[in-house]
Amino acid sequence: MPHAIWKGAISFGLVHVPVALYPGSSEISIDFDWLDKRTMDPVGYKRVNKKTGKEITKENIVKGVKVESGDYVVLSEDEIKAAYPKTTQTIEIEAFVQATDIPFTHLESPYYLEPIAKGEKVYALLREAMLAAGVIGVARVVMHTKEHLAALIPSGPGLMLNTLRWEEEIRPWTDIKLPPAGKGNLKPAELSMAKELIGNMTEKWKPDAYTDKFTKAIHALVAKRVESGDTEKVEAMEDVGPDESSNVVDLTALLKQSLGKRDGKAAAKAAPAAKKKAPAKSAARKHA
Repeated sequence: MPHAIWKGAISFGLVHVPVALYPGSSEISIDFDWLDKRTMDPVGYKRVNKKTGKEITKENIVKGVKVESGDYVVLSEDEIKAAYPKTTQTIEIEAFVQATDIPFTHLESPYYLEPIAKGEKVYALLREAMLAAGVIGVARVVMHTKEHLAALIPSGPGLMLNTLRWEEEIRPWTDIKLPPAGKGNLKPAELSMAKELIGNMTEKWKPDAYTDKFTKAIHALVAKRVESGDTEKVEAMEDVGPDESSNVVDLTALLKQSLGKRDGKAAAKAAPAAKKKAPAKSAARKHA
């Protein structure tokens, strides 16, 4: 199993489920490193002034955001740090929705959630309650100083977290030219044959039936070169790991308190509406 990249708790109401987050996917594509063909030394990137072509030191680099006029707004490191979301150790569920409500275009990266710190019972409770209701959770989580929107999804015996793209990141259809919706000038015979072809090609989803052929071909070529001794020495990269945390308490009491809190919020929302109607009644009495 890979290293946990984050540890904290799922929060729904006042209930906390301590969990560790693991990557739910791995990169299988080939990562080609740049090497100097004369010495087989790794080739890196230099900080270069694009106008003069001269290399500059890190101390002389500032961060700027280009605006519509073409000018830049320069921000200090302190200003950027202040804008970062506060690092929390909580996957905070804000709502539960139907899985079909979230379009595929919003899905980003999958992660596995493992219960830790004796949180198995509460983990199972959340999983089973979500399965029974047929919903997934919409949550916020901060990872690597960046805030993410995410979907919390019951899957088999586990819970998965799939980060979501923000609505502003999804480009609208209007950016590209598309044929108008509807059958338009399609002939009935064409549509009928297309449906038949789709029917013939429809089958049960088998993920293992689809593989990355290019990556396999490159791996085979690399293995062949290794076997023949045709290799060069290159330097390896370093590895890093995260921290511990977490805690859970009495379930039934927390669930009751959470429900009471919800009812209180609903009553508070209803109260202003009742107050608005009250003056109308007293005015009517006065008039009478």
